[in-house]
Amino acid sequence: MLEDVPRDPFAEDPNDPASVLGDLDDSEPLTMAERDEALTDLADVEVFRSLLEPQGVLGLVLDCPECGERHYFDWDLLRGNLRQMIDHGRPQVHEPAFAPDPADYVSWEYARGYVDGVIDTEESR
Repeated sequence: MLEDVPRDPFAEDPNDPASVLGDLDDSEPLTMAERDEALTDLADVEVFRSLLEPQGVLGLVLDCPECGERHYFDWDLLRGNLRQMIDHGRPQVHEPAFAPDPADYVSWEYARGYVDGVIDTEESR
């Protein structure tokens, strides 16, 4: 049966193109504080989605501290990444959004402000 498993053509190649990904097995589990933060983020995303998706918002745009670019995440991808972080200690590998329209996405700060505005409006009634 082992003969049916394809061999890695770059095994032990110092120029392996996948080396930029690092060793995927070396991730450490989240600390309790990191896990709690990810659970809070997941709950926030669910609230953001419930209020913003009916307004036509497709997801969130996040500034990447590693590459300095903006990344567009639809609601399902964002939720899946957070779930993967909580369950496995690292986000899942994903393809970036293809030619996203920035007008369809909002920042985390905008989403938080929108939710706060909805809550304030409801409390003042």
